[in-house]
Order: sequence, then structure tokens, then C-alpha cells
Amino acid sequence: MRAIVPFDARDPKTRLSVLFDADERRAFADVMLDHVVEALHAAGFEPTVLATAPVDRSDATVRVDDRSLSAAVNSVLDDWERPCAIVMADLGILTPNALDRFRATSGDVVVAPGRGGGTNALLVREPDVRVDYHGVSCRDHRAAARAVGASTTTVDSMRLATDIDEPSDLVEVLLHGSGRVHEWLRTHGVTLRADGGRVTVERS
Repeated sequence: MRAIVPFDARDPKTRLSVLFDADERRAFADVMLDHVVEALHAAGFEPTVLATAPVDRSDATVRVDDRSLSAAVNSVLDDWERPCAIVMADLGILTPNALDRFRATSGDVVVAPGRGGGTNALLVREPDVRVDYHGVSCRDHRAAARAVGASTTTVDSMRLATDIDEPSDLVEVLLHGSGRVHEWLRTHGVTLRADGGRVTVERS
């Protein structure tokens, strides 16, 4: 199955600027993209990186489109046969097993929500469904499916729900991740800190 992996190649992860400078944020985004593409391959997907600027990859097809996320993804959906998936590039604790369960879930549209109402992964089997990533997109994608008479199923998965945008999200990588994303954080001095019963991160 083919999979679209949207990727900001210009100025990624700006909300992590309290911990990392611009070069580090780009490097960290690249490491997360490597992790997601590797997991997709291991789960039998054929990934295409949909980037806002050219990126050099030997492990995935690259398609460049600097329009909004929704417009860029819908342009690919217009060209591709179903089924296909859209998987975000910042799922730092994603595993092939989570992707296997995602793909095995029945439904014309399978939604893996992110925390806060986003959509971290979407499996589209219905040709008439298009995406809209603005606002509460997991709700909007269910509505878009209903509008064309398509069934929807929601996947409850911590590993699919955890996208890395805020410093607090890094807690999940340090607690539950392994491999290159976890190692990059450790190498760059990011560690856990228990502060008044709440776990946060700090950088030494």
C-alpha cells in the first residue's frame, strides 16, 4: 500500500525552538522522518515523502509541493488509486506493529487521531474522500466520509496519537521510544525531569 508522508523541509518544529536552534530542529525533523519512513517500509508500505522543498532520499519517492497541507495531500489523492494512507512525519514513537494494526482495521476511512483533535494517520479506501487538516481534522475527516456515504473507524493507538510538536511531547519519546529518535534526544542532552509530580524535559 502506498503512503503519503507530509514533511516541512523549510522551517520545521518551530515550537521546539525553546530547546533547539533552527539547524537542530531541521536535524531532529529529519531523524523523525527517517524513523517514520523506516517503520512504513517494515510494515509493507511504499512511502512517498510530500515535502515543501526538495529533500534528498534514497529510501522513498519525493514529491515537492509548497502549498498548504490539505491542498498538497489532495493533489496526491487525485493521482493515486485507493487504498492509500497519509502518515505524518513526526510520529516519534511509531512502530511497524502499530502500522500493521492501522492497516488491518476495517472501514472505508480509518482515522488515527492525534492529541488535540488532529489526524496523525488516515487510511483512505473510498475514492471520493478528500482531506482537510485545518481545525479539528479528525472530526472533519469523519464528517467528510459520512458526506459521501463512507464508513469510518477510529484507531486508538498511543504510538499513532503521539506527534512531536511541543517540548512536553518529548517526554513520550524518552519514556516509550527507542532507536534513532530516542538516541538523538539523548545525544543532544535532553533528559526527563520530575517536577512536582509532573514529568517534563530539560536540556543540559
